Amino acid sequence: MLIEFSISNFRSFREKQTFSMVAAPRLKKGDNVFKPDVEGEKLPDLLKVAAIYGPNASGKSNLIKAFDIVTEIANRQPSATFTPFAVAPFRFDAELANQPTRIELHFIYAKQRYQFDLALTQERIIEERLIAFPKGKETLLYERQHTESGDNYSFGNKLEGGNDLHEFWKKVTGSQVLFISQAVANSSEELNQLRIPLQWLQKGFLSPPVGLNGNDFKDKRFIQAYQINFDKVPIIVDLMTSFLQEIDVPISNIRVENEKLILNHQTELGHAEFDIEDESEGTKNLIIFWVSWIQHQVSFLTKEYSILIVDELDGSLHPEIVVSLVKKHIADENPKQLIFTTHDTHLMDAKILRRDQFWLTERDANGATQLRSIHDFEGRESEDLEKRYYEGRYRGLPILRRG
Repeated sequence: MLIEFSISNFRSFREKQTFSMVAAPRLKKGDNVFKPDVEGEKLPDLLKVAAIYGPNASGKSNLIKAFDIVTEIANRQPSATFTPFAVAPFRFDAELANQPTRIELHFIYAKQRYQFDLALTQERIIEERLIAFPKGKETLLYERQHTESGDNYSFGNKLEGGNDLHEFWKKVTGSQVLFISQAVANSSEELNQLRIPLQWLQKGFLSPPVGLNGNDFKDKRFIQAYQINFDKVPIIVDLMTSFLQEIDVPISNIRVENEKLILNHQTELGHAEFDIEDESEGTKNLIIFWVSWIQHQVSFLTKEYSILIVDELDGSLHPEIVVSLVKKHIADENPKQLIFTTHDTHLMDAKILRRDQFWLTERDANGATQLRSIHDFEGRESEDLEKRYYEGRYRGLPILRRG
């Protein structure tokens, strides 16, 4: 589960900005929060849902890109080919041009709290640090810092493996691979101290694939991902069919045949089968989203605990569908998290989320993204959030110049 995520010197983010899933105390709608399951430590409640609003080019998508970077780096394998990291410094400050992007993650996995710090440029990893909190006690596991003379490491006295293995892990870790990834890849199954947090870093953030089109469906990139989920949870086809029927898409059946997705459409004149490549872009978008949604919903069954991250949720779903999905997510007894960006304020009017679940992005005079929760602004819990948002009380609105 995500507690907090901080980012600095990344695209439109200049100074450190922190996105938090920690619930504010004394707000109503208790179903919107859950108590984190952590051994030997009592933590504040966490939010099940967070919606991020803001004008175009205010930094919403850059925050999503920052989440994706963690997943990409944690899954990166050693390679002889140089592949730049997808980071870029804040361009309006010359002093930051040669400084690394910095990411700080606080998360919970397997009943323990962790802090993971990362600094990197396009060329290499500059800093890497993992801290565990067994029973609430801060414990450094390892720290890596790049200097002109090479990488320097500090190991906590409780890091398993022993000095000889630690030295070996150092030698096999390249400039573009995380130390934690190399350590786990070169250790036995019995050593879980690093393996467990790495699992979360690799799978903690789940994002629907973006940019898919008919050609992508044809080259099996989507269907292969779909079949992975189908193998684990066969009921997924029935769930997807029910979802499309609920939103009035006339599909009576979906099946996988020869690595192709086949949809059966039913009308009063009869039925006809369509290859996924022949479906409308709207239907494809719905299916892409729903596969990720289902994967997220069944994460407790497959033991892959993920936070579903969706950029522009309203881009492919009707506002009423968004409201329905958010309600279902909140009602789920399993504590899972959903984070998404949107322009649609229908959720504010629906009054199903709390003040601390709405986040805003805006650019300051220096062109840097500022990230705030609506709860940071003065106001009553019962106030009309949508009205006050459009009145500019929380800022986060585009400035339209009239000529």
